[in-house]
Amino acid sequence: MTKSKRTGTVDRKTAETEIHLRLTIEGAGRYAVSTGIRFFDHMLELFARHGAFDLDLTCKGDLDVDQHHTVEDVGIALGEAVDKALGDKRGILRAGYFLMTMDETLGLAAIDLSGRSACVVDTKVRTRLVGDLQTELVEDFFEGFSRGARANVHLKTMYGRSNHHKIEALFKAFARALRVACSRDEQLGEMLPSTKGLL
Repeated sequence: MTKSKRTGTVDRKTAETEIHLRLTIEGAGRYAVSTGIRFFDHMLELFARHGAFDLDLTCKGDLDVDQHHTVEDVGIALGEAVDKALGDKRGILRAGYFLMTMDETLGLAAIDLSGRSACVVDTKVRTRLVGDLQTELVEDFFEGFSRGARANVHLKTMYGRSNHHKIEALFKAFARALRVACSRDEQLGEMLPSTKGLL
């Protein structure tokens, strides 16, 4: 029997951003992304491709003020979409990790869909911009995701030279770690992956 595809839809409107997002866990890596920040779009596109998610996302934010609201709110909305798509989280692996190379760079991601928000990010990026993205906001995106998904998210650039590669390696590792965490657990079936009885 084929199980239905898990999908989460979020419509989020504040005085600073208006976001429409639809994420399908069992996707084919298809995406349509528009945030007004091209490098950020690129990272979200490769997130969809490497996670094998389908992602439709539009965000109209107050970029005339700063990029912060757009990047953080997209992170929150993406996390909320994952949380909605997974429902009660029965039958998922729950945790995942991945080491991703990007030429001379190595990035690490570990995720636990634990029901608790915690985020640690070390990009080792020291430049203000990569492309048109304010690099300090990479951490804000993942913190937003962590809150929205109620997940532990740990990301670290182990080493590397190119700042572009450092950020890209982390987004790819994150996508692949999340793909594992969301995967259905064939061995434990519909069991909740927690001794607490709640995630």
